[in-house]
Amino acid sequence: MIKATFHKYLLNFKQASGTSRGVLRTKETFFLILSEDEKQGIGECGLFRGLSIDDRPDYEEKLTWVCKNINLGLETLLSEVIGFPSIQFGLEQAFLSLKSKDKFTLFPSDFTSQKEPIFINGLIWMGDKTFMKSQIQQKIKDGFLCIKMKIGAINFEEEINLLKYIRSEFSSKDIELRVDANGAFQPKEALEKLKRLAAFDLHSIEQPIKQGQLQEMASLCEVTPLPIALDEELIGVFSVTKKQELLQIIQPQYIILKPSLVGGFTGSNEWIQLSEKQNIGWWITSALESNIGLNAIAQYTYTLQSKMPQGLGTGGLFTNNFESPLEVKNGSLQYNTANSWNFNLK
Repeated sequence: MIKATFHKYLLNFKQASGTSRGVLRTKETFFLILSEDEKQGIGECGLFRGLSIDDRPDYEEKLTWVCKNINLGLETLLSEVIGFPSIQFGLEQAFLSLKSKDKFTLFPSDFTSQKEPIFINGLIWMGDKTFMKSQIQQKIKDGFLCIKMKIGAINFEEEINLLKYIRSEFSSKDIELRVDANGAFQPKEALEKLKRLAAFDLHSIEQPIKQGQLQEMASLCEVTPLPIALDEELIGVFSVTKKQELLQIIQPQYIILKPSLVGGFTGSNEWIQLSEKQNIGWWITSALESNIGLNAIAQYTYTLQSKMPQGLGTGGLFTNNFESPLEVKNGSLQYNTANSWNFNLK
């Protein structure tokens, strides 16, 4: 018999982090702990307040139900929590963790045995021009070959100047540039802004307009001078039919998969299969999980063998994260087996 409990945990940011949705100082998350005989399994349910579709008043009630009914088995539980993608993801992790040798190696590979890293983008948080410029300089110094800049919160002309500054120092051969608008542009102005951004030889732009405007997004993707990646657009789309429909209508150049927001490994795999049928590119991104969730996402991502830089490696943002073998080095996420895990909820 498996026993299950869950624990709420508040991650504290080292410094307030700016997004187009406001400034983040803390991030709430939940850990699902399974025990059977002498073994333990851990999964992180990475609820993202204000963004997750499962940011609902009955979230903890659902987790309580999951713990009471844990012996229904993974498949049944996943189908019972369809509207709660972060709980689905936590369940997948916890069951894999329970079966693993050391509860942290969910997908043994050349990544977990320290033979190969995962190349990632360096994330530039929003802030004033000086703060953003200092971050850019640091990321380049840290060996990142791909930088992702969040835009849409400060003045657009200032953001254009920041991109000008990067491109005056580094060509697209030296640094790949991605921008993430988090839906900040109005549909009427979006194309004009995309034309101006395209001058900087960018890799892509994430979610230029708010999700849920399918026809407007489809029109943009059809004429855009700059590849568009869907991100928030995928949140809350659960059935395979609806996923297929959304991709067929919009026909984006890329999709971005956050396992905590799209139903874990199962949900991500569905999106990948559908997008590949339509020649749509994809990459995986973490969503401010602790090192427990990030570890699961990284190990899963490595198994997919994508050659693109992934959106991982946010574990260093928090003051009270858990010590782990994960480390960001030379623009990549690495699994350093010399560092051990310390998962302590106190």
